[in-house]
Amino acid sequence: MSTQSWLNQGSLVLASNNKGKVVEFEHLFQQLNLPVEIIPQGKLDIEDAIEDGLSFVENAIIKARHASKLSGKPALADDSGLCVPILGGAPGIYSARYAGEHGHDAANNQKLLADLVPFRKEGEAIEGMFVCVLALVTHAEDPLPQIFQGIWKGEILAAARGENGFGYDPLFWLPELNVSSAELSKADKNKISHRGQAMQLFKASLV
Repeated sequence: MSTQSWLNQGSLVLASNNKGKVVEFEHLFQQLNLPVEIIPQGKLDIEDAIEDGLSFVENAIIKARHASKLSGKPALADDSGLCVPILGGAPGIYSARYAGEHGHDAANNQKLLADLVPFRKEGEAIEGMFVCVLALVTHAEDPLPQIFQGIWKGEILAAARGENGFGYDPLFWLPELNVSSAELSKADKNKISHRGQAMQLFKASLV
């Protein structure tokens, strides 16, 4: 199925039940003025796929195929997370369940802070990066999923700052802006974030 033919269907399933992520995507689709209706898979009673890949790309494709198979529609999946090089890339693909329970933001943030204590040195920043991989499949067995990747570099704070966003946003420091990700408005975050970057590439592919 070509881009034009699936666009003509007018709708696309978003393969996520993460409320924070769904809200962010809805804002992104509005900001980018994309010519397609986004349907969160939860509205179709589609449960989360089993993410047993070993990379963001693998898991994004698994989720997209799962949603497409159960909906019969094209699907877009996001697999994203925080990678901290000094921790060997952790939490990485396990970002949402780093502390053991899926989606427990406070526990995940506390574990990350604890894991970084031995590495903190006065005057030295700990680098981190948010990664987003989007996978688009036009049908469940699409042999050529389209992949769009965004990377957002920053630093990891020693204590949370800000009330906006979700996940690790309160610990993600942007030195060039002198704010944490959780101190940005949704609109400002979407312009520069890993997810915003990947969505810009997705939009460019539709032209």
